[in-house]
Amino acid sequence: MRIKCSLLFHFQVWILHLIMFNKGFKCRAVVRRLMPWVVLTKVMLVLYCLTMAHQENISPTQEETCPLSMAKTSSGDVTGSPDSTQHCSPKVNIMFMKTHKTASSTILNILYRFGEKHKLRFALPDRRNDFCYPQPFLCSQVKDYRPGACFNIVCNHMRFNYQEVSKLLPPNALYVTILRDPVDLFESAFHYYQKLIPLTWHISGNNKLTQFLNNPEAFYSPEAINSFYLKNLLFFDFGFDNNLKVNDPHVMKEIQYLSKRFHLVLIAEYFDESLILLKDLLCWSIEDILYFKLNVRRTSSVSRLDPEMRAKALQWNWADWKLYEHFNASFWERVEAYGRTRMERDVNELRRRNAEMRATCIEGGDAVEAQKIKDTHFKPWQPIGEKSIMGYNLRNDINPESRTICAKMLTPEIQYLSDLGVSLWVTKLWAWLKDYIL
Repeated sequence: MRIKCSLLFHFQVWILHLIMFNKGFKCRAVVRRLMPWVVLTKVMLVLYCLTMAHQENISPTQEETCPLSMAKTSSGDVTGSPDSTQHCSPKVNIMFMKTHKTASSTILNILYRFGEKHKLRFALPDRRNDFCYPQPFLCSQVKDYRPGACFNIVCNHMRFNYQEVSKLLPPNALYVTILRDPVDLFESAFHYYQKLIPLTWHISGNNKLTQFLNNPEAFYSPEAINSFYLKNLLFFDFGFDNNLKVNDPHVMKEIQYLSKRFHLVLIAEYFDESLILLKDLLCWSIEDILYFKLNVRRTSSVSRLDPEMRAKALQWNWADWKLYEHFNASFWERVEAYGRTRMERDVNELRRRNAEMRATCIEGGDAVEAQKIKDTHFKPWQPIGEKSIMGYNLRNDINPESRTICAKMLTPEIQYLSDLGVSLWVTKLWAWLKDYIL
């Protein structure tokens, strides 16, 4: 606890160091720029320390786990997949490891809708939209948690900790996650989180990403605030050391560990194929996996890296690349086992049904810029100082039968969590500070 709360002190020391020893900057201008961050960090870390003080004291013992009887839990109105080629029962006990910038918000919406429809029990975060990320996950971070409590679905952002997660779910739970090409993920994370990473604030030039990749060691320190967003973010999300060197044998060891823990690893670049494999694993219907893309950036905000920069980004994120390479190969083995012809047929059907839902639900049939979203309930979370994440407008002429499902499919993560009963006061305070102070 003292170590975590001392982050505040170290941050202030870093601020003073930056002001006093960075030549070439006007002191007053630097102070003006950094003062909001000092105030913000004080507020957020004090709140964090207050909430974590209780959490650390009630972490359950290994014996206080989800009872075996929960393994048979199944909502009575859950029926089998009508398009399945074999008889099976829909799976309701699921752990989805939500990774950053991988289309995981869209998967989250699918899980929310399925769980809500069938009255399943979610393990939800408390007061915020994640499980105290970037701290390793603890059962005590779950809203209304009591030792021995059992849940059906765990799916919000966390830093993965299998020993703790497994205490919440029955033994038959299925573990699923999603990966994305590490170069595209790195580019997306760099731009999305840049203003939260002090290390990047003084990178010169109009293209900060290229400047960083040309000399990453000059702008990186493993101990710096939020530096994990800058290197091997996937590896970090899974609870591993994201600063392992190229060819470190621990990388493959950790990848093999994940291979034994996860029943299915989806690939963002083949999102529809991934959903078909997920539907098959869970024995769900095509209706259960219909979706609209959520949390998508406008095209103009995406940087296209040339081959040289891509190679440098891969080298810098070597652990993530080996992770992706391994599970991309196993993904296509799953596709082959499923059958290429069958996969093509099912993907085409999914796309056809999604197109029907777009025409039914979305005004204009496509996503719009953030400032053009009319209903705040459908406005996605935006990065600091930008409005780059697109969203949707719900059609006004929808029949009552379709309105409910359309609205749920368009609802971003933060608003859906509120609908599920999470107070989110810490997240809302952060949103207020982000939008009105910074």
